[in-house]
Amino acid sequence: MKVHVSDILEGLNRIAPVELAESWDNVGLLIGDPGREVHSLLLGLDPSLSLLDEAISRGIDTLITHHPCIFRPFPSVNLTTPEGAFLERALIHKINVIACHTNFDSAEDGVSDALATLLGLENISPLRPGPGAKELKTGMGRIGSYAAPLSFSQFMQRVFQTLESDTLQIAGPQPSQITRVALCGGSGSDLAEEAFGQNADIYISSEIKHSTAVWAEDAGFCIVNGTHYATEKPAMALLGRHIAVLGQEMGWDLDIHQATSEKTAFLNIHSHNFH
Repeated sequence: MKVHVSDILEGLNRIAPVELAESWDNVGLLIGDPGREVHSLLLGLDPSLSLLDEAISRGIDTLITHHPCIFRPFPSVNLTTPEGAFLERALIHKINVIACHTNFDSAEDGVSDALATLLGLENISPLRPGPGAKELKTGMGRIGSYAAPLSFSQFMQRVFQTLESDTLQIAGPQPSQITRVALCGGSGSDLAEEAFGQNADIYISSEIKHSTAVWAEDAGFCIVNGTHYATEKPAMALLGRHIAVLGQEMGWDLDIHQATSEKTAFLNIHSHNFH
């Protein structure tokens, strides 16, 4: 059956209800027409010009990004800025742009669940449950465990593989064994003390504040700073699978694609490169 933008929005609301989004967030249809027909989706983390160009080059008509392309109100639309250029290009090419951000962070089987599952955790539950979340398992971050303890080395091998990273930052003492793991995909510095309070052996997130790292050293708690991109990247593949299952149930004629142009915006450099 034919699919329209409004159908995609209704489907996403089943997967990640809008009411789960934080009050400061901006989710849903940010550019486009609810009545426009949709033939293909491209899923990516960031509403970047390169992602938009990928959609244009692949003939895709609708973008679903995790981070919103319109986050705060614009006092003006300056087309020489990246934000203005993105809006202009999307409008010219009639590409719908939808954001599924903190609603997917908090949703059951959402952003942090994707990371927890890849790490092989069991008995996964929200680290900070949302209102009335006891049955729905919604909320920020996740905490889970292993049936048998892993050594720190074994665990970090899993972390490096899952995050597809060669280098990571850690703060606090390294535990000899790890059974209970807390995590939050994306920016989760503010959940570190809750992870510690729930007896996690280690906490994985990103954008860890300096003050949080210092606190971790004093508290004797190990924190892994896994980068925003790497800790959230697995979530978009999960969202794609959710949409595919829903599309089969609804009989949607829809092609779903994952971004191939995305990569971390940071580059690791070494001092020896400048000798």
